[in-house]
Amino acid sequence: MTATQPPVTVHRFAMCFSSTPRGVRLARRLCAHRLDAWGIPYGSDAHDAVTLIASELCANAVRHGHVAGRDFHVLLIADPATGTVRIEVTDTRGERLPRLPAVVPEDGDGGRGLLLVETLADRWGCSPRSTGGPGKTVWAECAAPGLS
Repeated sequence: MTATQPPVTVHRFAMCFSSTPRGVRLARRLCAHRLDAWGIPYGSDAHDAVTLIASELCANAVRHGHVAGRDFHVLLIADPATGTVRIEVTDTRGERLPRLPAVVPEDGDGGRGLLLVETLADRWGCSPRSTGGPGKTVWAECAAPGLS
């Protein structure tokens, strides 16, 4: 007799947020809550890394991808089979692609967000928006041990 394994559930969270600092804060909080509910507890390295990456990508969408009257979209996918979490942030400015700064800013506000993403994510990138309309999706993937 062989035991059967229950199917693995891939967790998904998707929502549109206002392209404002308040929208960034709400996106970060909801992503953090979802991660905890999916078995990546608050305070763990994976939780902190994915939450910070989500926050940076959302902040960049507001700062660099904002079009008046348009929201940004967040998709969070956690796959227990691969032990990875993928965060995708879509905005409506396809002509402004993310790139790492050539020189790290010494002081001032901004310029370090993608450096954090580069450091914390296992991989990240950018692709054209897959749904109708102009824009781009910036994504990052992280290992998430303990994902259930």
